[in-house]
Amino acid sequence: MQGLFFESDTGARYVLRFIVLLLGFWTAWRTGRAVAEGWKEPPLVFAYVLLLGVLLRFLHFSLFQGPFLAPGYYLLDVVLLLLFAMAGFRHRRTSQMVENYYWLYERSGTFSWKKKN
Repeated sequence: MQGLFFESDTGARYVLRFIVLLLGFWTAWRTGRAVAEGWKEPPLVFAYVLLLGVLLRFLHFSLFQGPFLAPGYYLLDVVLLLLFAMAGFRHRRTSQMVENYYWLYERSGTFSWKKKN
């Protein structure tokens, strides 16, 4: 199996790395949105991101022979995934507050709302 996908360090390896990162960030965004959709609290996003970080570490380990049990890389993955997940959470929660309580709140930005005057 050695050399099946990567006989040399070509562009295919970089394309696969990009796809794995894109998949991880998109999954984190959708995780944050799903938690907000259920009207759950942000700590649940953190719990899901911890599990998603393990999954991303496994993908790096299995596809690119990276270290699986590396706390530094895991922490970096979790921080980046948490940024995307919280952005998805806040984006969806803002839409919920503005759409469901339209008489009370108006959108003041992509990730925030304010009381109507």
